[in-house]
Formats: sequence, structure tokens, C-alpha cells
Amino acid sequence: MTTDAHAPAHAPAHAPTPSAAAPEAAPPPAPGEAEAPRDNSFNIPLHPLRLRDPLCWLAAGWRDFRRAPWIGMFYGLCFMLMGWALMGVFKHAPIYTLALSAGFLLMGPFLCLGLYRVSMRLEQGQAPRLLDSLLAWNQRLSQITIFGGVLLILEMIWGRAALIVFAVSFDGMPDFAGSISKLLDPQNISFIIAYLAVGAVFAGLIYAISVISIPMLLARETDAVTAGLTSLRLVLTQPLVMLWWGFLITAAVVLALLPGFAGLIIVGPILGHASWHAYRAAVHD
Repeated sequence: MTTDAHAPAHAPAHAPTPSAAAPEAAPPPAPGEAEAPRDNSFNIPLHPLRLRDPLCWLAAGWRDFRRAPWIGMFYGLCFMLMGWALMGVFKHAPIYTLALSAGFLLMGPFLCLGLYRVSMRLEQGQAPRLLDSLLAWNQRLSQITIFGGVLLILEMIWGRAALIVFAVSFDGMPDFAGSISKLLDPQNISFIIAYLAVGAVFAGLIYAISVISIPMLLARETDAVTAGLTSLRLVLTQPLVMLWWGFLITAAVVLALLPGFAGLIIVGPILGHASWHAYRAAVHD
């Protein structure tokens, strides 16, 4: 019996099987198709805000405070102690009061970092813890340090400008120690105007670049420059709402100062939580 000459030949022993075939190279991206751009201050979408929104942020801050009152009061106590330190400096070295105020303005956002972490945990449905809030800076240490350096430079320039105002307004160093009434004497009206104008410029600049930048650094992978410029862009593109928010913060802090700074124990953490909600309302994630 002969083998059929037309029978198919056996496949070679080492012929590749479909499963062993080399993987195909990924096709090149189509024309016009590119990787998603990294965050920069111009491609991060900002939500339009309404004048009533800052009141909603305060209400949300109050809710967060009620859900974690002891953590909030810890930070509020820190704010109160800072106020006492400020008054102590005014009594003994009033010339440095504005500079120290700038330093506290520098420390404020970083103290609030823990409050932002608490609000973030509550938003995620997790139980906040004091230690976790105290270590919130560790998550983005390098970028937070860079941003802190920028604020420190502004604080140093602010302090130097305050000294210049003193130097050009008086012959020698005036004695205001321990008395606000001496400082507010009508004879010092030109000094008061210049002093407050310098403070307003630097406080406004620090507010503009930091109003949402610290919570932004905590919430997303971005750099300090992008966070600061995004905050500034928010203030410049929606000035009425952000001026209204700045006024509410200022008014709340001034009222909290009246009873021996004790009001900061409550008002401070509420404003910190509210600032987190301001970021969440303003920036599209």
C-alpha cells in the first residue's frame, strides 16, 4: 500500500504557533494625538463662582468643625496663642508688629494644612485623626517647602517696607509701646495711611497666591508655581467673589480677636475647613 503523493507534508517541528508569535508593536499615535498635558496654571479649569458661594463654604466649614471638633479646637488654640504672641510684641517692640503679622500670615496656611487634611478625610468618608493632620505636610514636602520659601521672601520684603515707612514718617523711633491710642493719634494719620497701604499690598498679594494653593498642593500632583499661579488666576478672573471671600475672612478674624483672641479657637478652624471647600468649588479635578 503506497502513500498518497498528494497528502499534505507534516509541519516543521519548530514552526511558530500563534501563541508564540512575537507581539506586534504599538501603532504610532495618530496625527494630532498627544499625551495628556501636565498641569500648568493655564490648563487647569476653574469653575465659575457666585457671590453666595463663600457663604456656602463657611457653612461647609462649620459642618466639618462639628464632625471633628477636638481636632479643630487644637488648631484654634494654636491660632489664639499666635495672637497673644502678636500682642506681646506690640507692647514691647511695636515696630516689628507688622512684620510678625506677616509671619503669622505665612504660618496660617501651613497650620490650616492639617485642617485641609481633616476635610479631605471627611470628604472621603474616613475618620480624621490628629496625628494624620499634623503630618499632612509630609505628603508633598518639597513643593510645600518651595511655596513656603516664596511666602517667606514676601514676608521679609513686607517687614523691610514697614521699617522704611517708620523711618520716613518719624524723626527717631516713636514710643507706641503698649498703647494703641498713641498709634492712632490724629497727628500720625499720614503714617497710618502709608502703613496700612503697605500692609494691604503685601497682604493682598499673599492672599491672591495662597487662597487655594495649599489645598491644591495637598489634593493633586502639581508643583508650587502652578498652584500659586492658579490661585492668582482665580483671583484675577473672578475678583468680586474672591474679594468678598477675603472680606468675610478678614471680618471673621477681626471679630474673633475681640474677646482676647479666644474667638480664634472656633473661627480659625471653621475658616480653615471653609478654605478647603473653596478650593474644591473653584478648581476642576
